Amino acid sequence: HVQLVESGGGLVQPGGALRLSCVVSRWIWMNRCMGWFRQAPGKGLECVSSIYSDGSSIYYADSVKGRFTISRDNAKNTVYLQLNSTKTEDTAVYYCVNGASDVGYNYWGQGTQVTVS
Repeated sequence: HVQLVESGGGLVQPGGALRLSCVVSRWIWMNRCMGWFRQAPGKGLECVSSIYSDGSSIYYADSVKGRFTISRDNAKNTVYLQLNSTKTEDTAVYYCVNGASDVGYNYWGQGTQVTVS
């Protein structure tokens, strides 16, 4: 049974900080890529950030570069997204995702709402 369980969303003021967490089933944790997508109201999905299992190959969308930080704790099967200097345009549902190069991101969490206002 695959589980990706996000937490940490909520309301934050512009310029504030928030940390999202995602606990992942152990059997899909290693040798796979973890990432965060978001979907703002009325907009499509955007890949915000990703990180490979060994902590390499880190990606950030231009819209969050310098403000967000992705990290992972292999001992806890948990990936984090630290949101700093938040902007109103960061308001979205944030999804934790897991995948591999041959299948794409094929496991998704239920999403957590982040509202910057």
